Amino acid sequence: MAELIVVRHGQAAFGQDNYDQLSDVGHQQSQLAGKALADMGWVPDRLITGTLTRQRDTLSSMGFNDSHEEHAGFNEYDFHNLLQTRFPSGVPDLVIGDRKVHFRTLRETILEWQDGGLHAASESWIDFSARVAAARAFAADTDARRVLVVSSGGPIGQMTANSLNAPDPMMMELNLQVKNASFTKFIFSKGRVFLQGFNATPHLDVSENAHLLTYS
Repeated sequence: MAELIVVRHGQAAFGQDNYDQLSDVGHQQSQLAGKALADMGWVPDRLITGTLTRQRDTLSSMGFNDSHEEHAGFNEYDFHNLLQTRFPSGVPDLVIGDRKVHFRTLRETILEWQDGGLHAASESWIDFSARVAAARAFAADTDARRVLVVSSGGPIGQMTANSLNAPDPMMMELNLQVKNASFTKFIFSKGRVFLQGFNATPHLDVSENAHLLTYS
């Protein structure tokens, strides 16, 4: 069977006007992730990212500067839009500025979205699910034996939940666990995709790199 490793992008610029960029920590995490793959002797023969800057820059900082393919299905859901849809009079300052409140509120918002709410959002839950499924099919439709994808927490959570036939709410439970620059591994053959490992960070689990472990 062929192998598909999906890497979550490195730490992004949480709380900044432009979230879609890596922080200095994000670049360090990505460099360590690339080194971890090299140390394992895992050399990809196909490279894919979403279309987001933080995903492309993660791939580059991992040391992969060859041409790569892109599929928008690997992009994150637009959490800014979902929060703005839930709070049409303005997202509360505490939701914007406090990490715990932000992620608790985001979880509640995603569950409402999955349940058919937030009709004014730019993307429905059904459409998000469909594009992630299309992206996974795109990655697995290949003669390549080792496929490396850089994506985001939401699509990784959804791909993992889908591979386990888990109910929709499990996507967000997994999403909130996905560490920056982590590896989620699938194996695939003839259109079938199976989960083999979730959210691994061997490059950050050593004491000298523990301070680089982040979730957003």
